[in-house]
Amino acid sequence: MSSIPPEPSWRKPVGMLSLLAYLAVYALIVSSFADELATLPKFVVWLFYLVAGVAWVLPLKPLFLWMNTGRWTDRGDVE
Repeated sequence: MSSIPPEPSWRKPVGMLSLLAYLAVYALIVSSFADELATLPKFVVWLFYLVAGVAWVLPLKPLFLWMNTGRWTDRGDVE
């Protein structure tokens, strides 16, 4: 039996809009540090942007889970 819903869920468009809003805010926050970073050594700047470029995805696991299942947490249900 397929677990794909017969009709598209409203959660996916809402989730995508939430994702875009989150990314816009995250990018504004990260870019607000540009002036302070300009005075630091290049390695520190490179490291900051490397971490910031990966860290944005960490808080999104609950959003992606909700978009696909309708739950915010993984309860560990095994079928």
